[in-house]
Amino acid sequence: MSRADELVSVLERTDSLAIVCHDNPDPDCLASALALEAIALDHDVEDVTIAYGGEISHQQNRAFVNLLEISLQTLSETTIGAYDSVSFVDHSRPGANTEVSASVTPDIVVDHHPGESVDAAFADVREEYGATATIFIEYLQELEVDLTTRLASALLFALHRERLDFVREPTRREYEAALAVYPDVELEILEQLYGSAFSPGTLDAIGRAIASRERRGSSLVASVGKTGETDALPQAADYLLNLEGVDTVLVYGIVDDVIRLSGRSIDPRVNIGETLEAGFDELGAVGGHHDMAGGRIELGLFADNNDDADELLAFVGGRLTRRFFDALNLDD
Repeated sequence: MSRADELVSVLERTDSLAIVCHDNPDPDCLASALALEAIALDHDVEDVTIAYGGEISHQQNRAFVNLLEISLQTLSETTIGAYDSVSFVDHSRPGANTEVSASVTPDIVVDHHPGESVDAAFADVREEYGATATIFIEYLQELEVDLTTRLASALLFALHRERLDFVREPTRREYEAALAVYPDVELEILEQLYGSAFSPGTLDAIGRAIASRERRGSSLVASVGKTGETDALPQAADYLLNLEGVDTVLVYGIVDDVIRLSGRSIDPRVNIGETLEAGFDELGAVGGHHDMAGGRIELGLFADNNDDADELLAFVGGRLTRRFFDALNLDD
């Protein structure tokens, strides 16, 4: 039995399905959720809900949801226990990068991120793939599920944003998947998505990262300060990676009383996921790929003892910077 058939065998025993996106979902996660929804509905699952934690703050992600009319609800208004089955897309570990309690065991997991094995009725985690959307495109083809213009457009945009636009180690599979969905895509939708504007908050956060950058060799650390724009961190990291002579970047900031981290590297000698784990694993939840990674660290007593965000960031930032450079074995 193929992996797609195994997925269907689980869905055929299900009347209601909650598809859980990771916190602050990106196009790869959202498009994968749409693809799983299409497969579930095609196999007579009566009730399907797509839920997410955190916020959708990246301007392209907000446009993605609005233009494609994706029906979502927050995890805070979703009773997970009321569904026959729970699925995780583009993440795999309960309690990590999701508001869902660590006590919840998903029935279905589809992901491409490295991590611990998952105890689920169906788990398909392919670390050798560049995007979760790629896996779902293979499912859709094998199961002969009709590919609507909306779904095809979502999947192609996800492939581009996850891997192809930045040439972040895409595999041949991403290009083949893009070719598979291209005939059904509405290119006008993609043009509108690429034209979505920065919010003032995101632009301000990127500006603070540029001004605060600290460089050591070809590596750089910067702070976006305190912001409500979670997605400003990876955007700032991508932007700073364009600086001449820089190949590895860590951006940090305070978002909702949590320290958020976003790392990027185009240095083949650096595995940024392993670097963040080496530097910060004992402090919080971190991880990722060879070229991109992220994490969160609870402020804890720091936040209770100091209400001044600037002083708090200076205190915390010095320690984060030192740990990051130490993990890269960079001297002063």
